[in-house]
Amino acid sequence: MMTLRNNTKLIEKYIEGSLKPSDKVLFEVKLIVSPTLFEQYHSQKKVFEMVKFYHRKKLKEELETLHKTIFSDPEKTGFKLKIHKIFNLI
Repeated sequence: MMTLRNNTKLIEKYIEGSLKPSDKVLFEVKLIVSPTLFEQYHSQKKVFEMVKFYHRKKLKEELETLHKTIFSDPEKTGFKLKIHKIFNLI
């Protein structure tokens, strides 16, 4: 039986999609036959999803703060116009 540490690394590679096709199929078979591995996979996948969501939330907050800082400051009007021209917004 694989150790927990090996499982964690294998699960991570599976979630990231970095396993070779043959290793992916083998891992999927192991998920079917091993309830413990299946449980570990779902737990780790949930953690990855929460981390990804948290990262997106923090990035969105940072971008909103940057937008408010740059685009609401009257002194930055020239910069705002340049950005709009780049993206053909005006």
